[in-house]
Amino acid sequence: MVEAMRAINISLPDQLRHLIQQSRASFVGIAAHWLADGSEVLIEADRPFHPASTIKLCIMMEIFHQRQLGALSLDEPIAIKNQFSSIVDGSVYSLEVEDDSEKELYGCIGQSFSVRELVRRMITASSNLATNILIEYARPGAISQFMQDLGAGDLVVLRGVEDQQAYRAGLNNSATARGLMNALLRLANHEVVSPEDSDEMIQILSKQQFNEMIPARLPAAAVVAHKTGSTADCFHDAGIVYPPGGEQFVLSILTKGYPETEEKAAHAFVASLAKTIYDYWSP
Repeated sequence: MVEAMRAINISLPDQLRHLIQQSRASFVGIAAHWLADGSEVLIEADRPFHPASTIKLCIMMEIFHQRQLGALSLDEPIAIKNQFSSIVDGSVYSLEVEDDSEKELYGCIGQSFSVRELVRRMITASSNLATNILIEYARPGAISQFMQDLGAGDLVVLRGVEDQQAYRAGLNNSATARGLMNALLRLANHEVVSPEDSDEMIQILSKQQFNEMIPARLPAAAVVAHKTGSTADCFHDAGIVYPPGGEQFVLSILTKGYPETEEKAAHAFVASLAKTIYDYWSP
């Protein structure tokens, strides 16, 4: 179907809108930028979504930013704990191991891990426990401010994972497809921090363990440095795609509407959008 639409010169946005109309998603935000000539595709790109774990991109970038400023060392040890303070009233809450995709860290309470190792677990295994430790370490306000500095001010980090008091008060993290695209574009251009640190972040993202969305239908030789996120009826993926022999592009896809029971269908939908963009820009 996609090949047929391309053959009769149907635009990329129209191809994507066709797929969206055929899906069961209530809302879809797409933002993509092709570095070859600056072409962009923007569909509901400024609609705010619950970012789920895509917000972990922002935390990683601020950690490396603070490293560049000399405020921390990636080799600095941090004690592993599972007690965090709500931003609403300071009450203490803990994370449940059953709700986390990375469980090994819960058996290491009281031990110490380097900042670099916690960043790796936060991104590649999507560890919520590592995330909350690093958010507390880097500070939510500093993370959000750095996103503004990068031209991605609609990426907002207010709190850690499972702060139910804040959730009930309507204090939630937020993201748009355009915001994620802009932050990743700066990373792809090695403009977030030093080129060396940017390369390290890209390498971490390329080791992502959850590849059911953007990479799923791309050629095996394509490298995708990305971060997924899902919660309730939201399924997201955002990253940098490196086609073999072609020009890279940045892509963020945020969706809402597929229930958790239809996770495979949601993954397939996001994968189809990514494949359509890939085929158009890297035929």
